Amino acid sequence: MEEMGLLLSVALGQVLSLLICGIGLTSKYLSEDFHANTPVFQSFLNYILLFLVYTTTLAVRQGEENLLAILKRRWWKYMILGIVDIEANYLVVKAYQYTTLTSVQLLDCFVIPVVILLSWFFLLVRYKAVHFIGIVVCILGMGCMAGADVLVGRQQGAGENKLIGDLLVLGGATLYGISNVCEEYIVRNLSRVEFLGMIGLFCSFFSGIQLAIMEHKELLKVPWDWQIGLLYVGFSACMFGLYSFMPVVIKKTSATAVNLSLLTADLYTLFCGLFLFHYKFSGLYLLSFFTILVGLVLYSSTSTYVAQDPRVYKQFRNPSGPVVDLPTTGQLEPSVTYTSLGQEAEEEPHVRVA
Repeated sequence: MEEMGLLLSVALGQVLSLLICGIGLTSKYLSEDFHANTPVFQSFLNYILLFLVYTTTLAVRQGEENLLAILKRRWWKYMILGIVDIEANYLVVKAYQYTTLTSVQLLDCFVIPVVILLSWFFLLVRYKAVHFIGIVVCILGMGCMAGADVLVGRQQGAGENKLIGDLLVLGGATLYGISNVCEEYIVRNLSRVEFLGMIGLFCSFFSGIQLAIMEHKELLKVPWDWQIGLLYVGFSACMFGLYSFMPVVIKKTSATAVNLSLLTADLYTLFCGLFLFHYKFSGLYLLSFFTILVGLVLYSSTSTYVAQDPRVYKQFRNPSGPVVDLPTTGQLEPSVTYTSLGQEAEEEPHVRVA
């Protein structure tokens, strides 16, 4: 059973990578073949789909899980999270105009230490030595792929303002890390539908404003026809699938495991590009792919554990209820609970406060 859980965790992450591959391919066709540089509009289409499916689902619910009830309790938190998600997407896409593809690939790995640190301090996740070994192996695999890009001359991007592009990537990776950790917290303690519904609501609103300000002229330049329409539909379908499926994978594994799995996305795009765009092949790409998979297996082979402080979870579980005083006799020590992030049960754990 443990082997099946391990394989399932790795396989689920690769499904996400394939969806990102689809997003990358459709974006490449739009920007290079049709000169449609509309990253904000493309994200806006995805947020509208999330709004139509998940926000409306919350709107028809009854009780505490209703849209209005959620907005009354946590509207400002989701508003901030929505802005973070929008700008993370925008900064990384914008970076391609200033720096090379290789730099983006390498610096985008910065999301991994961001997620680890945030998970440690805010989700109280504790790692073992094998997890750090797996992370290092995955990043080595990514470095191997970047080296192969240099050898075959696949350093796409102008690179004329490299420092600006690199800073944009680092900023986007940091925001991605914040978004992913918040997503893990929400899907574990609240629900996937609530997270996606609130993202759909606030991101549709704010990305619509950003679209009107920054990209209305670019949209007028797009040579609309059925091919471009299909590419936009394909992009939106892949992005919607990614957003809908990622919370499921994060709940079964973790935000860190998901970001490690996504390192293979560029390799899938490369393998497709060998046939579609006649990229040059290097044996280092295969070495990179298998190195990343080995790192994923190492990371997923052992469960992390969560140091649960009852005071933290009590405040979250009773956001609107009466405040119950903790015992004042003696020093309350946080308990340590070992949990398997790879094979989490459907029922959410109950934390008891003595």
